Amino acid sequence: MKIGFLVCPGTMPGSPRRREDAYEHDLQVDAIRPEIEKLGGTLTEVDWRDPIEAFDSYDLVLVGTPWDYQDDEAAFLAKLDALEAAGIIVCNSAATVRWNARKTYLRDLEARGIATIPTLWIEKTSAADIDAAMRAFHCNTVVAKRQVGAGAEGQTIHHMGQIEPDWHMLHPAMLQPYLPQIASEGEYSFLFVDGQFSHASRKRPAEGDYRVQSLYGGTEESVSPDRADLEAAQAVVDAIPFETPLYARIDMVRGNGNELLLMEAELIEPYLYPEQGPELGPRLAKAISKRIETN
Repeated sequence: MKIGFLVCPGTMPGSPRRREDAYEHDLQVDAIRPEIEKLGGTLTEVDWRDPIEAFDSYDLVLVGTPWDYQDDEAAFLAKLDALEAAGIIVCNSAATVRWNARKTYLRDLEARGIATIPTLWIEKTSAADIDAAMRAFHCNTVVAKRQVGAGAEGQTIHHMGQIEPDWHMLHPAMLQPYLPQIASEGEYSFLFVDGQFSHASRKRPAEGDYRVQSLYGGTEESVSPDRADLEAAQAVVDAIPFETPLYARIDMVRGNGNELLLMEAELIEPYLYPEQGPELGPRLAKAISKRIETN
């Protein structure tokens, strides 16, 4: 079996434009590639912008680390459609990615009974909307995120009395109350392969920051979730309205009532924390092989 692993210039090995956090790509590939090779296959990085002819020999393509897709969403989704039209298995599927690319999918999951962080959805966001969100959420701090975004790109945090009057966001946005539990307890990531729990990680922001990504100094550690927390994460995977994803990272934070609230169901190009899950590679390789055999 020949597996393609989608990347971008920011994560492609040897690229002069590599991101500071591209080492996460390396860790992830280093966990998966040897296990694919044990099964007689190969795994090759390929830029998602390469012409469709470059993918002719692949049996399956992992969406991998195209960490710039949000800047060219239409072309990215079109490429996934073209790959599937060419008979190549895409994981996760183009339909799943299209749904997951716009964070309004959280409304779908909420409608299916998943507890989420309260959110206001604004197409053209201004300082007045930040004020309105603080009143609606009865809070003093609001986080503004892009509806189509990744890695906290373009994300901003706003405190009562410190909002620039001419602030605005160029992209459709989602406004949420900042939950201090992100710093005090941490954000949890639950990793699933073919719908089955693999491992979990707890992430904390650097001192003075609120973003948990390594690019901003965030750290992570392995955790063993209790039954209630794992059931909450599993419920999110079970609520995804498409075929069971090959991989899923469910990001959650503790609410004020001690329940876990969904922050993101990452089904496109999430970092899967292989250092916290040594069985990730074997599990993914086995699941990939199964999908090719049953296609």
